[in-house]
Amino acid sequence: MTREERQLREAIIAKCRWMNASGLNQGTSGNISARYKDRMLITPSATPYDAMKPEMIAAMPLEGEYGTWEGPLQPSTEWRFHLDIMRGRPDVGGVVHTHSTYATVLAIARKSIPACHYMMAAFGGNDIRCAGYARYGTAELSELALQALEGRNGCLLANHGMIAVGASLDKAMWLAVELETIARQYYLSLALGAPHILSEAEIAETAKGFSTYGLQAPKPKSNAKSSPKPAKARPAKAAARQRVEKKHSGKR
Repeated sequence: MTREERQLREAIIAKCRWMNASGLNQGTSGNISARYKDRMLITPSATPYDAMKPEMIAAMPLEGEYGTWEGPLQPSTEWRFHLDIMRGRPDVGGVVHTHSTYATVLAIARKSIPACHYMMAAFGGNDIRCAGYARYGTAELSELALQALEGRNGCLLANHGMIAVGASLDKAMWLAVELETIARQYYLSLALGAPHILSEAEIAETAKGFSTYGLQAPKPKSNAKSSPKPAKARPAKAAARQRVEKKHSGKR
């Protein structure tokens, strides 16, 4: 295992623990995967995150025999939609699946989320679709999830939970938080009556500004040595000031 791969495995575990500590997920119900070269790294099945170690993360090839894996533990029971998403979408580097409360409540009600907030633009369209229901871990569920994710970076799974995808693991987790936030806001706005929904044009306008908004990659540090500050060369002015002061003091 290379140092780079180990760091990615450690990052997966850290995010699993964080999403449980933050309330974004509960127990071992959620799962996370990340792209590493020609493989997908994914959390193992039914393993408490606090007990998880980098060596326990399962690895699955993105090409070749479908469903094969390496590791001491079986991959998450939801490995199918993780793998199918990464195989079908080269732009995806990380997938986060959670049973977060508000997203799951809307999924139980089979409600898609309309553009109730401008942050909807981060998901690639003017809504977050709710995929149809199929039992967890099945090929049918994976197919339904892929349909709901077409042109989107997030979706709900009927009577199940949610999925968020991103170019990196960090971006996927950021979008998972945003999805749960929007779900909560939409749910609460429904309690007040009919929420006002933004138009496609308003969402498109917001999307244009997202190139400089949200989770950004850090700027590379410059290797150029900073130029030394010029010395304060003002002895002539100081001397002239002293002569003037002396002249005036003599007149007094």
